[in-house]
Formats: sequence, C-alpha cells, structure tokens
Amino acid sequence: MADPKVKDALNKVRAAAQELHGAVSDAAAKRGGAIKGDLEAVPKKASAIMESIKTSMAAHEEATKKYLKEAMMTLEAAQKHANESARNSGQAFQSSVRKTLADARASVEHLSEALAEQRSTHQQKTSK
Repeated sequence: MADPKVKDALNKVRAAAQELHGAVSDAAAKRGGAIKGDLEAVPKKASAIMESIKTSMAAHEEATKKYLKEAMMTLEAAQKHANESARNSGQAFQSSVRKTLADARASVEHLSEALAEQRSTHQQKTSK
C-alpha cells in the first residue's frame, strides 16, 4: 500500500505550484512597476517547489517520476523567464511575463498528471 504521506506531499507540491501560478497571473494583470516586484519572488518560490519535488522523487513510481521531472523542467523555465522579465522592458518584458505564466500553468498540469498517475498506480495495486 502506498504511503499516505507521499500522496499528501504531492498534493502540497501541486497546491504550491497552483499558488505560484496564481501569483504570476495576478502580477500579469497589474500595470507598471508593481509587476516587477511581484515577479521577483517567482524564482525563489519555483526553487522551493522544485526542492520539494526532489525530496519526494524517490518515493514515486517511474510513471509518476516522469511527470515530476516535466514539472521541474517547466518550473526551471518559469524561473528563467521571471528573471528575464526583471531585466527587460516593453514588449520583451510582456513576452517574458507571458512565458512565465505559461510555464507556471504547465508545471501545475504536470503535477496534476503526476497525482493522477499516482492515484491510478495505487488503485491498480489495491485492486489486485
């Protein structure tokens, strides 16, 4: 039987990624210098989520790990684009913000897929 703590950890990681996506979305809706201040926190938050994923990685099946690795890649891209937005202005800034938002959304999707895979694997094991 799967460890319920592992499931809880994955739920918490997904919730953190959802919060990150919400923060980026809220920042993207703002105008002026307020956006840059909000986006400066994105790399740190993404790093914390990636550390949580790395910590729990060993406890997951290979199929779940695949989605977790994809989530980490999109979080790394979100970090990169958030850092770019801090250095850019005008159209380049807006493009970086859109990319950060898309990457944050993709990370949530990958974490949701990981959670669904974990549930499916758990269900298959318990039905045998």
